[in-house]
Amino acid sequence: MSDLPIVLRPARIAHLWENQIVRRLVVLVLLGILWELVALWQNNPIMLPRLSTTLGALVEAFRDDRLLGAAWVSLSVLLKGYGLALSIALVLVALAAANRFARDALQTLTAMFNPLPAIALLPLALLWFGLNESSLIFVLCHAVIWPFALAALQGFESVPETQRLVGRNYGLRGPAFVALILAPAALPSLLSGLKIGWAFAWRTLIAAELVFGVSSGSGGLGWFIYRNRNELYTDKVFAGLLVVILIGLIVELGVFRTIENRTVRRWGMQK
Repeated sequence: MSDLPIVLRPARIAHLWENQIVRRLVVLVLLGILWELVALWQNNPIMLPRLSTTLGALVEAFRDDRLLGAAWVSLSVLLKGYGLALSIALVLVALAAANRFARDALQTLTAMFNPLPAIALLPLALLWFGLNESSLIFVLCHAVIWPFALAALQGFESVPETQRLVGRNYGLRGPAFVALILAPAALPSLLSGLKIGWAFAWRTLIAAELVFGVSSGSGGLGWFIYRNRNELYTDKVFAGLLVVILIGLIVELGVFRTIENRTVRRWGMQK
């Protein structure tokens, strides 16, 4: 065993396999190989281009088609809508935590609007706000507010009564009680709501841009995908989809996973 290169030693391989990033990279590599094999077998680049062709189109789109600019347009709109939605949801949840009627009202609104697809409101948004960024922000707010409010409210309701009594004994009431007692105890639910809200907002934005871009003649990643689909540049369509996926992975693993590791996992609130 000592004659084996160190990189091939079972203990080193097992240690690497314990790393979640390594396992995820293996999954991505396997998916890439499967994609390449299926594309070769089908042999129809308009229906399914090869992965190598798509990667070449991705480089070309960044260089010549301003794909990076389209990604920034989408992200800038997303951050505005996501931030506004979280602000509204936090106010609603704080009121619901402090008042029984507000809690019943929020639960009713969540039951009504959470199952309603945000993209279904885009025609109304275009009618109310016109062909501008406000329409996209409106549908993004709808996509984020209700799932985040539901997760946050469930997290607040799961806080043990002992912790609530501690807060009351210290004289905490209203926003201070929510910020110092409920929010820290419900942090796993809050982070889950943030991730769900982000996922809903991201896919809603791309879907909305497919319509918004056609209507306004401009747009972000959704418009880039739609325009290249009309021109039968399927490799660039897949390049745009890859950027959507990569941004989602970066936010999930680079932002939310880092926050979880430094908070709820470090404090033993989540495995």
